[in-house]
Amino acid sequence: MQANLPRPRGLLLDAMGTLIDLRDSVGVTYARLAQHHGMAVEPGRIDRAFGQAYRSAPPLAFPGLDGDALRQAEITWWGERIRSSLLAAGGSEPPAALIQDLFNYYAKPTAWRVYPDGAVQLERWSQRGLALAVVSNFDTRLPGLLEGLGLARWLQAIVVSSSAGAAKPDPAPFQLALDQLGLAAHQAWHVGDSPEDTAGAAAAGLVCIQVQRP
Repeated sequence: MQANLPRPRGLLLDAMGTLIDLRDSVGVTYARLAQHHGMAVEPGRIDRAFGQAYRSAPPLAFPGLDGDALRQAEITWWGERIRSSLLAAGGSEPPAALIQDLFNYYAKPTAWRVYPDGAVQLERWSQRGLALAVVSNFDTRLPGLLEGLGLARWLQAIVVSSSAGAAKPDPAPFQLALDQLGLAAHQAWHVGDSPEDTAGAAAAGLVCIQVQRP
């Protein structure tokens, strides 16, 4: 980190891989819920298939949609990832009820965990007077998740790609968060763990601090 960087007035933070993580792997959860619908699939195969399906997916972003139309677009987007993952892992065509069950499951805070330093750092930064926002390639379930996980109390804004209409590395979600915090790009840093975080922050004119989780 360069010693001459100005001290920020705010921080934009990624969610998944930076503040929170899944309690169980995607494969374990998909296999467990699929079994309730009469489908037996090996978790390890699902994990490998999901990684490919997620990396090749179009952005989780829906310009111009809100309300029920946005939620349905989110379910459809995740349904395609679920379908391709299970089929590639040797499963059968997933019923709509399984897709809905998985979507609902990941809306529950119990499906997630907060990294041990997550809440500690948010509280410290807040006490120091920093404005805090989350910018995530996620959907409209995230605000409720962060509330349920006890993190929302320190956040002044939560920007998700699905409702922002653009996903990182596009700079638009970063700019939206800056606008909500009332800050310019030179007054904030971004903290994230992925190449999309680094590239998107650079495109938005932000310093990016990269997190490296095990």
